[in-house]
Amino acid sequence: MPAARPALFLDRDGVINVDRNYVFRIADFAWVEGARDVIKRFNDMGWWIFVVTNQSGIARGYYTEEQMQELHDWIATELAASGAHIDRFYHCPFHEDGTIARYTKDSFDRKPKPGMLIRAMTDFPVIKERSFLIGDKQADLEAASAAGVRGFLFTGGNLSQFADWALADLGEGR
Repeated sequence: MPAARPALFLDRDGVINVDRNYVFRIADFAWVEGARDVIKRFNDMGWWIFVVTNQSGIARGYYTEEQMQELHDWIATELAASGAHIDRFYHCPFHEDGTIARYTKDSFDRKPKPGMLIRAMTDFPVIKERSFLIGDKQADLEAASAAGVRGFLFTGGNLSQFADWALADLGEGR
């Protein structure tokens, strides 16, 4: 078992990539400024990096889990080219208003519920008190709070600079 360390939880759409409503094609993916840099920097600092993303487009029939996984694999390959990585992608394909029967339900993983964060902290030895989430919606912050980690609302700009501010707010500094 690896040593315990803090974790950076990142929402995907609106934090890692520009939110263009139900992004699942590589052609529609655009990195948020500073996203690759912050992932690499936190890797170098020894933190876990987890993506926690609601993917209701699967429940709504807009795309499949396989198509989402292809995009996540591509993201991982792009990050690896700069020596960066995400330790695990967690996603919630469920939504109560879905049109695909097997995905049409409530889920403890769907933010604002904390399921994905709790699973990450169960799967990996995380120092919860030093960990935090960056999200672009109130539901992200509510999930972080329910999981016992700080949450910071990213409203745009450079994600790397925003993460510096969040670290300083936590008293971590650089």
